[in-house]
Amino acid sequence: MKRLFDIVAAGSGLLLFLPLLLVVMWAIKIESPGSAIFRQRRTGYRGQVFTILKFRTMTVTEDCDKVRHATKNDARVTEVGALLRKLSIDELPQLWNVLKGDMSIVGPRPHALAHDEYYGALIPTYAARFRAKPGLTGYAQVNGFRGEIHDTRCMSDRVAADNSYIDAWSPALDLAILARTVPLIFRDPRAY
Repeated sequence: MKRLFDIVAAGSGLLLFLPLLLVVMWAIKIESPGSAIFRQRRTGYRGQVFTILKFRTMTVTEDCDKVRHATKNDARVTEVGALLRKLSIDELPQLWNVLKGDMSIVGPRPHALAHDEYYGALIPTYAARFRAKPGLTGYAQVNGFRGEIHDTRCMSDRVAADNSYIDAWSPALDLAILARTVPLIFRDPRAY
């Protein structure tokens, strides 16, 4: 049932947002050289590595052993990128990841491989997040655990929320998370 919902939602979303996707790609290309799509390896269901797609919002495209978290007023973020990040439009290409089956609409947000390795060594329950497909939105995000990671506690709170979601999963919980995600698109102070 969850996979069927993902296919219908992602397919519909790609069709609905196609004009916006094309405009955003054009705006990124006009503002700065390089690909409009950013690709980075992430860990998915059962530890399988996949390539996530996002709109490029920074002047760098890191996918290596050391990846810096985005920070408030990050100098690497482009002007177009700042708007895309604020409204979470940079995440829309992940609808393709959902359609392919790498991700789900709702689930734990995936992190860069370097972050998985780092926090996996510090937080004993970190790898338990991989019991579910990563999502476009998740329980951690709607409960205020989105954004900059200042210390290990920030990530451990996020991981605890992700694991709580997996343990309590139901279609009703996914719908509740989606309902709580919509208003955050327009007014989430942690989106930058």
